[in-house]
Amino acid sequence: MRLLPALLFSVFFSAVSLYAEAPIEAAKPDLAHLTDSWPTYNGDYSGRRFSPLKKINTATVKQLSLAWSFRVETNTAGGRRISATPLEVDGVLYFTVPSHVWAVDARTGHKLWQFDWASKGGESIGNRGAAVLGNTVYFETEDCNLVAIDRETGKEKWHVSIGNPDQFYFGSVAPVIVKNHVMVGVSGDDFDIPGYIEAHDPETGALQWRWYTHPNPGDPEAKTWPNDEAMLHGGGMTWVAGTYDPELNLYYFGTGNAQPVINGRARPGANLYTSTICALNPDTGKLVWYFQPNPHDTHDWDAVQTPVLIDGIVDGHKRKLLAQASRNGWYFLLDRTNGKNLLSTPFAKQNWTLGVDAKGSPIPNPAKMAQLNGALVAPNQAGAANWYPPSFSPETGLFYVPAYDAYSVYYIYDNNKKPEGWAGNDRGGWSRASLRAIDYKTGKVRWNHQWPSPGGRSGILTTAGNLLFTGDTTSNLVAFNATNGEILWHAGLTGIVSNGPITYELDGLQYVVAAAGDTLYAFALR
Repeated sequence: MRLLPALLFSVFFSAVSLYAEAPIEAAKPDLAHLTDSWPTYNGDYSGRRFSPLKKINTATVKQLSLAWSFRVETNTAGGRRISATPLEVDGVLYFTVPSHVWAVDARTGHKLWQFDWASKGGESIGNRGAAVLGNTVYFETEDCNLVAIDRETGKEKWHVSIGNPDQFYFGSVAPVIVKNHVMVGVSGDDFDIPGYIEAHDPETGALQWRWYTHPNPGDPEAKTWPNDEAMLHGGGMTWVAGTYDPELNLYYFGTGNAQPVINGRARPGANLYTSTICALNPDTGKLVWYFQPNPHDTHDWDAVQTPVLIDGIVDGHKRKLLAQASRNGWYFLLDRTNGKNLLSTPFAKQNWTLGVDAKGSPIPNPAKMAQLNGALVAPNQAGAANWYPPSFSPETGLFYVPAYDAYSVYYIYDNNKKPEGWAGNDRGGWSRASLRAIDYKTGKVRWNHQWPSPGGRSGILTTAGNLLFTGDTTSNLVAFNATNGEILWHAGLTGIVSNGPITYELDGLQYVVAAAGDTLYAFALR
């Protein structure tokens, strides 16, 4: 904690008292109203990252000032960059970096407890956050364990393995609570290993089911691979938390790129279910439908970007929709009851397709796959979008995404008949960074704010105050008019905004919280 204004000093002590008296065993996230809480990775299950709060609005946003900041301190491995979206439950923020979890007073930034995990390996590129159910906090470790922590004391309750770090699986995904299931994904694409998603019992950690991101041998979709060996080692990691429709009881998530990475010559075909949007029954782990945004991925583009759930009207009819701005530069709108494609259209520069097929999936152009002498392709490997959370405002009807227009040259450097792991890569090229607002029905860009230079990306928050909060490509947290893209306010931080901002209201005061590097910053009206 670096700054604690006197005005909040008394609030701090009352907050600690309230926390101590709260019936913590009965506490459960309220997913219906994002006012005094932000209880799961995307706020609610929809993935919209839209808050109904509006005390901070287009008229008052210029009065925002720093309420507090909190810098993480660690003495063990794991890194310090906060890419996690904090959860706010009962006046407490819970957030992570690899191997570490914090509980911080949401009013003051005062640390309540810190949990340190002694990792035995894995990869520490980032950790997207935690999940909370009742009196338990859940998070994944980089050496692939799911850990349950007592919410009041910060002490471990139990942990279970969710993958083998010796095979280069690692944990970075924010778990999601769906009924009595703790949904977890896995990361890693250095070895030719299959991706999967799991559900665990929230009380004991026992595995309820695991679903691999490939067809079973003999399934019709298995014909999208040359043979079972390639299919069973074909990748498809589940890097990003999914979304959920309680009425349909369907859990939606995207899968990662096919392996070997970049060089797809030894795996001809669409390579299902890699780079695919999937809908699973969370009680059984059975696949209900799928749509593939990126068949035969040879650019490491994945399809893990958040599948955002929108209830809208298309062609005069109410529809349950799913929208994704994919890393490959295409925007997709689906009927989320059955996965039927309603719209496929580019939202950023792309030159890698020959059009779309009858199901709405782009058709890869063989000339734009990686070559020994290189192929100039848009987008670059970092993608037109990436894991940074988008947002959808039901009040503007706009889907907001941190968008890159970029070209690079893709090379193959493992030209064996049976390449393994990373068999190519991309290098160099031109790029341009923007914040883009897209009409969710048509995919047309309504407004675009081009940043002065390329650089880092940040997640997005929208509110009923007609505001959009995100980071620029240098070190500012910026507030836009969500309707027309006008910049209304900004604050300089110590680094690029490294997560998705959140907002919540406590004691009549609305806060906006974002991370930059190793520090959380909270802003409130003064």
